[in-house]
Amino acid sequence: MDMTSEPVGRGRQRQTQVYVRGLGGEKPAVPVAPERLQEAARVHLKAPDFAYLAGGAGAERTLRANLAAFERVQLLPRHLRGHTERDLSVSVLGHTYATPLLLAPLGVLECAHPDADRAVARAAATEGVPFIYSSQASVPMEDCAAEMGESPRWFQLYWSRDDDLTRSLLRRAEACGAQAIVLTLDTTVLGWRPRDLDLGHLPFMRGRGLAQYLSDPVFRAHLHGPQPGPATTPPRTPALLRAGAELAARGRPYHLSLEQMRAAVARFTATYTRPDLTWDDLARLREWTRLPIVLKGILHPDDAREAAARGVDAMIVSNHGGRQVDGAVGALDALPGVVAAAGDVPVLFDSGVRTGADIVKAVALGARAVLLGRPYAYGLAIAGEEGVREVIQNVLADLDLTLALIGVAAVRDLDRSVLAPA
Repeated sequence: MDMTSEPVGRGRQRQTQVYVRGLGGEKPAVPVAPERLQEAARVHLKAPDFAYLAGGAGAERTLRANLAAFERVQLLPRHLRGHTERDLSVSVLGHTYATPLLLAPLGVLECAHPDADRAVARAAATEGVPFIYSSQASVPMEDCAAEMGESPRWFQLYWSRDDDLTRSLLRRAEACGAQAIVLTLDTTVLGWRPRDLDLGHLPFMRGRGLAQYLSDPVFRAHLHGPQPGPATTPPRTPALLRAGAELAARGRPYHLSLEQMRAAVARFTATYTRPDLTWDDLARLREWTRLPIVLKGILHPDDAREAAARGVDAMIVSNHGGRQVDGAVGALDALPGVVAAAGDVPVLFDSGVRTGADIVKAVALGARAVLLGRPYAYGLAIAGEEGVREVIQNVLADLDLTLALIGVAAVRDLDRSVLAPA
């Protein structure tokens, strides 16, 4: 047999690359094991930044439940299937993507690395993975789009109390070539997050994660002219002086004064989400954009049925990575019920995905595609753009090899037959 003609998939390529480099004494800069990846990121980050990226709500029961749900689902391999290559491609919202992996929208990526979303955009484009821009990005969506060329991107929306601002963000997303709008449902208020509270640290109060707003003409229009001052002037402590200097520095790229930055933080805090949204508001969103609408945060089958009845284009099963409701159901546990209730509406998945084998399990349970979150942020913290690329390569290599080892030739062929009985 001529081994030189043997097909080589993503998994073999990545393995070979790592092992060949190992012959020269070079180990991967980014750990492969999920637990070691998180610990390596912790070493590279300041305590408040790691807390924001890694933390969950309350006692973090839901964060752990997400991981435990994957532990309970087991694969049941088949052999002698005659497959030599794997097809990882999937079809989502009329687009064919090379793999079922998308990069989830993560806010305040400057917590992980100064290049933030810009580095992630480059990595996603290079690896051929769609990137979902966050409303709470550290880099304006236009800058990320310029880095990505024709590579696919979506936009995640927090529906502001200022409808004019919401419409402006939608127009900008369309102009940037976004292929879908992802409306996040589960963050109408910020969850109770002890790691951040114990440190007294919320990035937005320091002007971080506000790039989409500071670059938006509607938002900026409210910041010009004299701003109302506080009733009393707080003492000029060293900590407040440092905070003022940090705000001033963040305003400089947008030509905003310190007072305008303070006004920006106050306005964002007052308007960033709308707790009073109802299902009827989706009709307004449909009028405001020509893009497909994806609802992120669906866990209850009744909500899935309602979303389908309202004509949404897709939905994402998600509990915000355990960051919002402590004690909420593990996302993977909720996935089968949502898929059954959604009918013909495509269902995507996030929350707790750490490996390629996790992607296999989620797709086997009915997800069309899967969003990866914290792991790529950890890669970003460790090695910037290259770190994000390595995380993507590792997850997709694991996906490819897992398919090979369970006897499945294509992601689209995954179903419950590859799972052990519960």
